[in-house]
Amino acid sequence: MVKTDMYEGMLAETVMIPGHQGDYINAYFARPLGAGPFPGMVVIHHMPGWDEWYREATRKFAYHGYAALSPNLYFRAGHGTPEDVAVKVRAEGGVADDQAVGDMGGALAYLQALPYVNGKIGVFGTCSGGRHAYLAACRLPGFTAVIDCWGGHVVMAPEELSPKRPVAPLDYTANLSCPLLGLFGAEDQHPSPEQVARHEEELQKHGKTYEFYMYPDAGHGFFYYHRPNYRQEQAVDGWQKIFAFLDQHLGSPA
Repeated sequence: MVKTDMYEGMLAETVMIPGHQGDYINAYFARPLGAGPFPGMVVIHHMPGWDEWYREATRKFAYHGYAALSPNLYFRAGHGTPEDVAVKVRAEGGVADDQAVGDMGGALAYLQALPYVNGKIGVFGTCSGGRHAYLAACRLPGFTAVIDCWGGHVVMAPEELSPKRPVAPLDYTANLSCPLLGLFGAEDQHPSPEQVARHEEELQKHGKTYEFYMYPDAGHGFFYYHRPNYRQEQAVDGWQKIFAFLDQHLGSPA
């Protein structure tokens, strides 16, 4: 909660972290100044790339009291504008799931090693980042909460599997290690409402703790204020639900 007489300060910078198989990749890191301890957030970018919106989202988490780290999952594809790099990655069929999980594991370990992080760490992602966040929470021990915003291809048909994505994230649901928040648009097709319902069935089957919200009059990417698919009312409510969920499961930030 903001008070007019409080001290505020933030550090935001690019850092290098060890990722999959020990490869060093860059990441955007933002944290509140002060001794903490702070909860941590791993912030996973979407298919449009490791872009300005994700830097803003990382700083948003830091503003709300989290040590937030957004790894560049496209580091190995080379450098340039986020849009140009994303086009190259998309043409290559995306990044391999094992590689993405390795990089997210590196981000988790980086935060766990910081003396001012309290050990409770969430993972957040939108679009392909939502899918990756869910994969991370299922395949990596150590996360305290996961937020999947309209992550497509969590539910996958057999013909959609590939050498880079050999297992549908849904099939890892039994191993989900922490509570899940899911935010979705009723007009989206990736995931469609039917796919979201299938995901919910699997969560219930395995007795997982989750909250799903389906927003009417919203499609894919309704948080993105710089795009026509932005929906202000739904986005504002979605962010409120995110921070309420994190407060419940990670505790109130210092």
